[in-house]
Amino acid sequence: MPRRRGCLPPLLCALAALSLPLLLAAEPRAKSCSEVRRLYAAKGFSQSEAPSHEISGDHLKVCSQGYTCCSQEMEEKYSQQSKHDFRNAVVELSNHLQNMFSSRYKKFDEFFKELLENAEKSLNDMFVRTYGRLYMQNSELFKDLFVELKRYYVGGNVNLEEMLNEFWARLLERMFRLVNPQYHFTDEYLECVSKYTEQLKPFGDVPRKLKLQVTRAFVAARTFAQGLAVARDVISKVSAVNPTPQGTRALLKMMYCPHCRGLVSVKPCYNYCFNVMRGCLANQGDLDAEWNIFMDSMLLVAERLEGPFNIESVMDPIDVKISDAIMNMQENSMQVSQKVFQGCGQPKTLAQGRSARSVSESGFSARFRPYNPEERPTTAAGTSLDRLVTDVKEKLKQAKKFWSSLPGNICNDEKMSVGTVNENECWNGSAKSRYDFAVTGNGLASQVNNPEVEVDITKPDMVIRRQIMALRVMTNKLKNAYSGNDVDFIDISEESSGEESGSGCELQQCSPEFEFNATEVTGNSNKSDKAVNTSAATTSGLSQAALLLSILFLAMQRQWR
Repeated sequence: MPRRRGCLPPLLCALAALSLPLLLAAEPRAKSCSEVRRLYAAKGFSQSEAPSHEISGDHLKVCSQGYTCCSQEMEEKYSQQSKHDFRNAVVELSNHLQNMFSSRYKKFDEFFKELLENAEKSLNDMFVRTYGRLYMQNSELFKDLFVELKRYYVGGNVNLEEMLNEFWARLLERMFRLVNPQYHFTDEYLECVSKYTEQLKPFGDVPRKLKLQVTRAFVAARTFAQGLAVARDVISKVSAVNPTPQGTRALLKMMYCPHCRGLVSVKPCYNYCFNVMRGCLANQGDLDAEWNIFMDSMLLVAERLEGPFNIESVMDPIDVKISDAIMNMQENSMQVSQKVFQGCGQPKTLAQGRSARSVSESGFSARFRPYNPEERPTTAAGTSLDRLVTDVKEKLKQAKKFWSSLPGNICNDEKMSVGTVNENECWNGSAKSRYDFAVTGNGLASQVNNPEVEVDITKPDMVIRRQIMALRVMTNKLKNAYSGNDVDFIDISEESSGEESGSGCELQQCSPEFEFNATEVTGNSNKSDKAVNTSAATTSGLSQAALLLSILFLAMQRQWR
């Protein structure tokens, strides 16, 4: 009996020894969370909120509830961090494009304004030298012209055609007095004279051509500058993203739930990231179609600025063109006066003593001469219009499809740390494994089947819808500007759509007169025109010069006294 009792303990000991590893295996030792704690603290959060070893994940709302390295506080802060990271990624990519449009708008705006200043200075300097006191006595007429042109460009309520018609009518009244100094003209009589401006064409064909050229060039220049500003403002508004609660859950799950599993070095699968981003940027995707049409319209107007609507080639020789018109009036003054007298009646003659004047005091020269190229003011904004347009055209082409490309560009960003090398070694939303879902399409409607983000496709973002409308309105204005039709000014400081004016001539369906006259304002007709005009000016009308200039001298003397 004693021997049997003595053999039991060794048997039990052997069984216990064999069972111990199995018991230990049933209770796995918790993994360390040291790397998760380190990265969590690197984000600026308190390390005390992170457990040192894995704990039960029953408290988690989004991430896996198995063993985890995330406390409840960590999941909440990771949720806010994922929103912050997403917003920063969108803003960072958008800012580059926004800054491009902002800087190009500033350059074009400076260029156009400085071009007007230079043109006014050129005209004033040369008219003072050429016409002297006669010009200075009537200089407000020309100052008013440039005031109205500037006011139109900055958005004033100016009808260019009516304004230019008024300028030529006022100039005719002044000139008619000067070439007929022996008569007294009442205001009513001069109003009658101005009515004959279109019929008699006292200034030749210059007013018609200049009105055509100025209107098209200014409409195109102003509308193009507005387009750059609208693009800048649309990007600013649309890039200020605010993910929905469902979007925030998807961002947290993709960006930081792997950390809770201890998979800090595992990157999200590319297609997984693509679906999350397309879901979070569903409304921005809807902007893409209208944005691309807008970019194409900007490119068309840019081509006009390089060619027939080149404001530089219109404004640079405007002093020569106005001078030619004045000389046309001088050379045809007798015929014009006779026809006006027939239509408006014979005016009263002034007393003999009041009309006689000596011509010796006059310093009037026969023709106006423009600056030499080296004398002209430095080019506005430090560059020519052609170089500005060439530069911005490349940027406009690069900006196309920006919004549809945004999800992929974010996923390709190094800061997003998306895995693309091994499809089986990336985070798929629940584990380190392959991502099997297909990529959804772009835009709000396509997200109905998005496997990662629950998107309510019946509730579009109204801020983005307003920007789509703003792009559509601006596109219509650009099309009108391309066709040479005046358009209403868009106040770029307000988020409004407005109404467009003009005939709405389609891009391919413009009048024959428009197509023919477009060749009259080409890039080759700027500085070279001045030499041609000057040469022709000195030889035309020589047979009548002595008589006509004598009449003008008498008129000048009367004005001085």
